[in-house]
Formats: sequence, C-alpha cells, structure tokens
Amino acid sequence: MADLMPYDDRDGFIWFNGELVPWREANVHVLSHGLHYASAVFEGERAYGGEIFKLTEHSQRLADGAKTLDFEIPYTVAEIDEACRETVRANNLVDCYVRPIAWRGSEMMGVSAQATTINLAIAAWDWGSYFPIEERLKGIRLAWAKYRRPDPATAPARTKATGLYMICTIEKHRAEREGYAEALMLDWRGRVAECTSGNIFFTKGAELHSPTPDCFLDGITRRTVMELAEKRGYTCVDRVIMPEELKDFDECFMVGTAAEVTPIASIGDTTFTPGVVCETLLNDYVATVRPKAAAAE
Repeated sequence: MADLMPYDDRDGFIWFNGELVPWREANVHVLSHGLHYASAVFEGERAYGGEIFKLTEHSQRLADGAKTLDFEIPYTVAEIDEACRETVRANNLVDCYVRPIAWRGSEMMGVSAQATTINLAIAAWDWGSYFPIEERLKGIRLAWAKYRRPDPATAPARTKATGLYMICTIEKHRAEREGYAEALMLDWRGRVAECTSGNIFFTKGAELHSPTPDCFLDGITRRTVMELAEKRGYTCVDRVIMPEELKDFDECFMVGTAAEVTPIASIGDTTFTPGVVCETLLNDYVATVRPKAAAAE
C-alpha cells in the first residue's frame, strides 16, 4: 500500500552536505548526474530505541559502494555515522527508518562526470514494518520475477547502487498487480537469487539454505540472521539453489532491513508452512534489535 504522505512535503529536517535543512528545502537539480545516469549509492537502516542497528556496517558499505561507482564520499565513515545519529535526533525519532544516499551532482551532463560534486544526504522517518504484522505471521505470497539479477561482468551487481533497483521496482509492481506481496528473482544463470527487497532462506530440518550471494547483495540482515541461527544450533548452508528444489524445503522466509524477518507461505505454486524455525528466528531478531525491550519483558 502506498504511503499517503508524499516524501517531498513533510515536516522535519534532512541532513544535506553537512548541515540540517528543513525537509521541504532538501532539493536537487533536475540535471543532477545521479538522476540521469544512476550514479548514486544508498543504504537502508533502522533505528530501534534511538539506536541505529549496525550503523557502522551500513556506513562502510555506503563508502565502499561509492568507490565501486568511481567516486568518493567527502566524509569519513565515522562522520557518516554521526550524521545519521544527528538526523534521527533532529527529527525526534526513536524507532524509524534511515536513508543515506550519495550521488553525483549537476556540474557535468553526459556519461563523463569527473568534475561533479559528490553529495550526501540523510533522511529519517517513522516507517513501520514493510509488511503488515498480520501478513507476516501467516506468511506472504511471492510471484516469480521475469527479470533476472545481472551477471557481475555486466554491472556492479553486489553494490547497493540505485540503478540495480530498476528491475526490482518493475517486478514488485508486477507481483502486486497479480495479488502477490513480493517477487523472487533468479540470477542470469537461472539459479534462485533474492527477492526484490531482501535475501531469502529455505529450511530443511535443522539446516538453513541460502543462495550464494555472488551476484547480488550479501545483506547485513542476512548475515545477522545467519549468526542468530548458528547460535541456535542450526547449520547454515550457502549454496546454489535451483527453482526445482523449492518443493523439497520445509519453511521459507525473506530478510532485509525493511522486511526484517518475514515468513513466506508460497512462491508461485510451491507452498510452505511457516513454523518453528521462522518463529524462532523472527523472535531472536526482534530481541537482537530491541535488546532493552526484550530485557524488560
């Protein structure tokens, strides 16, 4: 469901190139290179109880992604960390979503962009679960995407770059039009890859199987869930997973900063029953990101 409040017309502040500016004044020019040529990288983060979860990992990935796109953000990782915290504080938020983005400016128009200014902005807003809690508990339905994750020889496939999400938007729209909540993408070889907005896991007994992230993002939430699973005694298996194998798994769930841990009830015609593994890891993840709340219970 679309957010009814437009993102360009809100109260609050956005951190923009070193200073907090009123939300409605945080604008870029229509001829910015990042808009025309997708020369931009971003992060998705969540704050719980006023603390941004794994903030430095996100800031480091943002800086590394910029270098992959052949530009350098003019702030250190520590400075990006503090700017994210400052943005959350300035908007009086406790539980929220945080979106840093870095992009090439409007000094040059054309494929070459060596003289463009590198901009950094950070916004934060109140954004609940990516999927309604009732939908999460029963499991969501996934369609099969038609577009595939690209060969790393054709694009910086493991970078959180804006241009790589164009096909995700197309497939998310296609899935929603057909009555699904999400779509599962294959890679260019026909192997199971990821959802449009998160990584995917399958369970078989006490094993968690996940596609090897060799051509898509090895998500921070993905790695967190694997750590939690191993603490529970589950075995985590990174491997090639083919579509025809899905019928052999017991449970299935997707993970990501926005989606957190979300059980999956079906992918196309293949059904799953969210069970003890999904429930356990969902609860463990919530306890990890909200340690103060868990301790108080």
